[in-house]
Amino acid sequence: MLKIWGRCNSINVQKVLWCCAELALPFERIDAGMKFGVNNTPEYRTMNPNGLVPTINDDGFVLWESHAIVRYLARKNGLGSLCPADAQQHADADRWMDWYATTVWPNLQPIFWNLVRTAPEQRNLPLVADLTKKVAAAMDLLNSHLANHSYVTGETFTMGDIPLGCALARWLNLPVERPAHAHLDAYYQRLQHRDAYRQWVNVLPLT
Repeated sequence: MLKIWGRCNSINVQKVLWCCAELALPFERIDAGMKFGVNNTPEYRTMNPNGLVPTINDDGFVLWESHAIVRYLARKNGLGSLCPADAQQHADADRWMDWYATTVWPNLQPIFWNLVRTAPEQRNLPLVADLTKKVAAAMDLLNSHLANHSYVTGETFTMGDIPLGCALARWLNLPVERPAHAHLDAYYQRLQHRDAYRQWVNVLPLT
């Protein structure tokens, strides 16, 4: 059986859990990271020398890096659906996953950590204000794209939606001022109608 190491409130672990749920894949999850430890043990470091989560073991095949895991599971178990079979649509899904990694999350992560996982007296609010503007600008781009698309690659939900869906669960529920994004809000509502998203990602309050 597929084994997944990682805590449920990690955005990177949530990507993998959401992916598995969309594919109806059975798995065993082992708590790891932050208060659970495990990820700094020699045994874990043998699997993942970075000491981060998630890590999977799929019948002896060990893999880390959340997007690599999502792509692998989608390609192996959902080719033609979650993983587009068409080369151009596949590249489009890859593009949005990479855009999340290069543009959205580097700016959103410090906001999340400051406002959710940092004591109020230790928060860097000027940084939060600056990065909030940068995330809002990125969301302007996504909002415009979604004016003509139900999902990031078109009318079909794919692996390209998974990282951004995880990011939206944080961005749209953080205590920051956000510009109105009607198409983005409609996209978020579509994601909320997915059982797998409600189960593994859109779990409130943020912790």
